[in-house]
Amino acid sequence: MNRNTGESSATMELQTDAMLRTMAHRGPNGNATFSSRDIVMAVNRLAIRGVDQQQPPLIEHQDGIVVACNGEIDNHRELRHMLEQSGHVIPQSTDVAVIAPLYLEKGLDFLEHLQGVFAIALWDARNQRLILARDRAGERHLYYATSDNAVYFASELSALVAAQGSSAQLDPASLAHYLRSGYCPSPRSLLEDHRKVRPGEMIVIEPAGTRYVRYWTSPIGIAKQSTPSKDAFDQIFRHAVQRQSDIDVDYGVLLSGGVDSALMTAVARSLRPDKKLSAYCIRFAEASFDEGGHAAQMAAHLGCDFVPVTVSPHDIPDGIRQLVSTTGEPLADPAWLPLALVTRRASQDVRVLLAGEGADELFGGYPTYLGAHLAGRYAQLPAVLRSGIRRLVERLPVSDKKVTVSFLLKRFVRGQELDGLTRHLLWTASISPEWLRRLGVEPPVDFTDHDLGAVVDALQAYDFGHSLPDALMAKADRGGMCHGVEIRAPFLDQTVIEFAATLPLEARVHGLTTKVFLKDYAQRYLPRSVVTRRKRGLSVPLAQWLRGPLYNWARSRLASRALAGAGIVTEAAQELMTEHCLRSNDHSRAIWTLIVLSEWLEWLARTRATAGDEVHVPPEQLLMSV
Repeated sequence: MNRNTGESSATMELQTDAMLRTMAHRGPNGNATFSSRDIVMAVNRLAIRGVDQQQPPLIEHQDGIVVACNGEIDNHRELRHMLEQSGHVIPQSTDVAVIAPLYLEKGLDFLEHLQGVFAIALWDARNQRLILARDRAGERHLYYATSDNAVYFASELSALVAAQGSSAQLDPASLAHYLRSGYCPSPRSLLEDHRKVRPGEMIVIEPAGTRYVRYWTSPIGIAKQSTPSKDAFDQIFRHAVQRQSDIDVDYGVLLSGGVDSALMTAVARSLRPDKKLSAYCIRFAEASFDEGGHAAQMAAHLGCDFVPVTVSPHDIPDGIRQLVSTTGEPLADPAWLPLALVTRRASQDVRVLLAGEGADELFGGYPTYLGAHLAGRYAQLPAVLRSGIRRLVERLPVSDKKVTVSFLLKRFVRGQELDGLTRHLLWTASISPEWLRRLGVEPPVDFTDHDLGAVVDALQAYDFGHSLPDALMAKADRGGMCHGVEIRAPFLDQTVIEFAATLPLEARVHGLTTKVFLKDYAQRYLPRSVVTRRKRGLSVPLAQWLRGPLYNWARSRLASRALAGAGIVTEAAQELMTEHCLRSNDHSRAIWTLIVLSEWLEWLARTRATAGDEVHVPPEQLLMSV
C-alpha cells in the first residue's frame, strides 16, 4: 500500500464524495466520512436504532479499527454485554459499535458471532488490512473493484461506475448468465473486474495478498435431518421476529394473500399487540393477479391498517428507467418495480418493512420442487406415452392469467431428459437455451453435479445460494432502499435457516403439497383457509400488458442500438415479440429481460461518458470507499 500525499488524500475524498452522492437515497438521515493517508471510508445513514443520537454506521475505534456497516446487528445487546465483561469500553449505543471490539477480541473469527443482515467494511490500520464481508443469506449487497493500487467498494454498482468512469466494460460471460436467469449470480456482475462479495463470505485484503474466506456455509442438504417440533420452531421464529423488529422507529409489513407474509404478520402482531402495524400490499386491476382482497381480509383479521398500492402499465417505462439508473444494475424480476412503488408509499410512514422472503427456499414452497419430486415417477412412464403427453401439453393455449395449469404443465414436460438441477435451471430460465442462441448468446455452463437421490435438497440449496440473495433479496434491497426503506426477512434469521435445514423431505414436499411443516405450524396463527389456499406468489400481468398498453414501448426497447452494441441479435428479439403477440408462446419473461438490459446499457453508456470528470485519481493512489 502506497503512502498518499495530502493532495492525493484530498483527491480521494472528492471521489468518495461522488460515490456517496450516487447512493444518497440509501441514507436520508445524514452521512459521515473517515479519511487517512491510506483509506477513505464514507457512509450514508438510514436511522433505525439510536435515532435521537448522531451515530452514523461508521465507527472509529481507538485501537486503529474503522468500521462501516450497512445493515443491522440483531444480537448487539448480547455482544455488548459479553465484550464489556471482557473489559472493552463501548461508549456508543449504536449496534455497529460492537463490531470493532468484537474483531479485537476474536480476530478474523469475529463474523461467526454476528447475527443480522450486513455488508461490512473493516479497516485495521495496525495490519494494513481491509475486510469486506456480507451476511449469511446475502440480504445486503457489497460490490468491489480492484486495480493495481486501488480498491473500491460500495453497496450499489452505480457508485463503482461513478468512481471508475470509462474503465467499466461489459463482461460477455456475465451477460449470458443475466439473460438466462434474469440476474447475475455472485461473485459476478455485468461489468468486468467489478465483483460481488458472496453471501457468507469474508474477503481479506492485506499487503501479503488477498484471501477469500467462507465464514459460513449453508446447512441445506448437509445438516442431519430429524423429526421437527412445532413448539421448538415457535420459539425460534418468534425470537427471530422479535429480534428483527427490536428497533427505535415504526415498522410495517409487506402483506400479500399468501401464507408466508400472513404468518410473519401474525407473529409480529402477537409479539406487540398494542403497537400500530400497517400492512402494505401491491394490487393490480387484473383480477387473476390481484391478491389485495385476501390481504385486506387478513389485515382486518390481525388488526392492521391496510395500505394498498395499485400498479398499472403506465407506471412501467419511467419506473424501470429510474430504478436502473438509481442502482446501476439490471434485475429482470417484473415485481421489482411494484415493490419499489409500494415501498415509496410506505416511506411516508415507516423506515423498515418486514417481509416473508426466504420461506419458499427453506421450507420447500416452489412448484418446481414439487415438479422435481414428481419427475421421477413421470420418467418411469413409457417413452411413447411421455411423447404423446408432451405433444398434448404443448398444444394447450397460452393464457394471460396468473400461473395457470397449462403454464406449469408446459414447464414440467420440458427438459425431462436432464438431471434434476439442470432441469430446474431450464424451468426457471427467463430465456431458454434455444432462444439465447438465436439472440447470439452462448448459454452459460453450470456445475450441476448433485446426489440424484436428493434432488429437492439440491434445488433448495441452489436457490438459497443464488436466486434468493442475488435476485429476490436484491429486489428487496434495491426496491426498498431507493426510497430509504429497509426490508427485513425474519425467515432468513440464522436460527430459522438452521432449523429448516433439518427438515426431512416429507416435511417439505409430500404428495401434491409443498411447505408441509410450515403450513401445519402456521395453523397456530392463521385460519386453515389461508394456509391451504393455492400458492400464487407476486406476479405481474406482464404478458397482456406487452400485447396491449406496453406494446409500442417494448418494440422500441427491443430495437435498441444498445442491445445490438452488446452483441444481441435484435431481429431475434423482435421475433420473440411477434410470437408473443400471436400467442404461439408466452415470451413475456424473455422480452422483459431484454427490455431491462436495454435500459441498463443506455444508462451505462451515459454514465461512462460523464463519470470521473469531477476528479482525476493518480494511478499510484489507494482508494477505498463505501
